[in-house]
Amino acid sequence: MQYTQADRFSGTIVMPFGRNAKTKKPLDEAALYNYAVKALGRRMRTEAELHRLMAARAEPDANGATAVRRAIARLQEHGYLNDRSFAETYARLRQENEKLGARRVRQDLRQKGVRADLVEEAVEARYGATSEEALAREHLERKRIKKPENEKEAARIVRRLVAAGFSVATLYKILRNWDLPEESLAGLETLETDSHDE
Repeated sequence: MQYTQADRFSGTIVMPFGRNAKTKKPLDEAALYNYAVKALGRRMRTEAELHRLMAARAEPDANGATAVRRAIARLQEHGYLNDRSFAETYARLRQENEKLGARRVRQDLRQKGVRADLVEEAVEARYGATSEEALAREHLERKRIKKPENEKEAARIVRRLVAAGFSVATLYKILRNWDLPEESLAGLETLETDSHDE
């Protein structure tokens, strides 16, 4: 394919390889509903996540917003979309399968757009009677993490447990049971203030 000097600098050249950036035709209410059912068939989603997906495919005006709201209402009416059920299932799977702490699950659910009251309800139901220390030990075992040999390894384990959603008090207990020197535990004070800021 030949290009002139003007073509090269005009910014309108379509390269002969790759995908063409076609704009998709906006979907009406019925098509949005079917699109959402397919999206839910691939994985569980919250109302907020589904709303964002559908809003991107709807008319960018009041009619599109109305179509999205109606499609969401139909999904809820048919039992396909329920944030309470999503939060309960999400919390259960993260606790049972990944051995994550309550703080991490709470944070993830909030990021997914679940209402704060539903988040607290699901987390309390799942973690209320759970020993966080025992769960943290299960998490370490699941990840095949052994007692650290030095300060650098201890810091790596601390970062991993913090990312997994465990409290600083639990980290202290686990590290103290490993008889680590006090210098290895010294950095936990800064983590404690950071975790309270979240």
